[in-house]
Amino acid sequence: MSPWLTVLGIGEDGWRGLSRQARQALLAADTIFGGARHLALLPARIGGERRAWPAPFTIAPVLEYRHGRKQVCVLASGDPMMYGVGSTFARELTADEFCVVPAPSSLSLAAARLHWGLQDVAIVSLVGRPVAALETQLHHGARLFVLSSNAASPGVVAQLLTTRGFGASRLSVFEHLGGERERRIDSVASAWTASEVAALNLVAIECIAENHARRLPLTPGLPDDAYQHDGQLTKRDVRAITLARLAPEPGELLWDVGAGCGSIGIEWMRAHPGCRAIAIEANGQRQRFIEHNRDALGVPGLQLVEGEAPDALAGLPEPDAIFIGGGVTVPEMLDTCWSHLKKGGRMIVNAVTIQSEMTLVAWRALHGGEMTRISVAHAQPLGAFDTWRQALPITLLHAVKP
Repeated sequence: MSPWLTVLGIGEDGWRGLSRQARQALLAADTIFGGARHLALLPARIGGERRAWPAPFTIAPVLEYRHGRKQVCVLASGDPMMYGVGSTFARELTADEFCVVPAPSSLSLAAARLHWGLQDVAIVSLVGRPVAALETQLHHGARLFVLSSNAASPGVVAQLLTTRGFGASRLSVFEHLGGERERRIDSVASAWTASEVAALNLVAIECIAENHARRLPLTPGLPDDAYQHDGQLTKRDVRAITLARLAPEPGELLWDVGAGCGSIGIEWMRAHPGCRAIAIEANGQRQRFIEHNRDALGVPGLQLVEGEAPDALAGLPEPDAIFIGGGVTVPEMLDTCWSHLKKGGRMIVNAVTIQSEMTLVAWRALHGGEMTRISVAHAQPLGAFDTWRQALPITLLHAVKP
């Protein structure tokens, strides 16, 4: 089967910057889809019908040509496979139905202007995403490219950096990269004042942490005071051990059942951008804690299900791992979670009370698993001296579904 669809990357330099292959595809096309800005870049001699994308955006009009005999082109900014529409078509079409002809992406052009090695730069897209997605990338010395959502994005980014104690970070905002109207605005985040920025822009950040910056690692076991909570919190040392047993891998889904303030699900997602989590919580105040914590700690994609397990689990996608906090006293909760878990998935249950521990022991006798007792003590003052204050011991059940 020969491709009926060609997805073309086009830059600010329009027709002049297209390769010979791209020009030939456009000249042969019966129909050309693209944004109004892209379609306006084509010369009059291109005879194919020009169709602007519908609002709201959908590729459905393109797919209507799938089984016809017409040649179709789609115009996209820069590299269509970098946060572009090419990835959308790849999820819908077979590999032999379409081809992709990329142009230099805005990321490549910005890296060239700054002399930054592209492999050393983290990339964050704010298109359709909240600025909180930037939180996990803020580390001293890091270099970031931020794909802006609109003209207001640079100012919002500068404000976030300043609030987090990264106000000394250097910003370079690029407009219309690769075109005749290309412009670069350089500033320090805390001194950002530009009021007129093009809607199409890219923000480059060289992160510089000030002395008061809140610096959070990507490893599990964030400080307890990084979270808003009412005491219903898996404490730092136990959290680190629990996440090590949950063992998140890219693309996996976690259920955080009885999530409290959401700490386990949040740190699961911080382990890798591809990790996903669903927090199930019935308490209204704790739901608000989860909503605050997921944004403040850079994982706004954490899904919150307001309800009580096991009833609230119905209809949720199958998880790769499940965490259940310390209040389980009925085996039905464990059985329900276990039945939903994917084959080969991990279930971790933390128990604090004797009754919960008895439930784990009985369940383990039927299903197997490994049990571990976690005991943590902290040095605290005793008069003029210090002594060890023992935290409540935790019994941890770790089971892998055959």
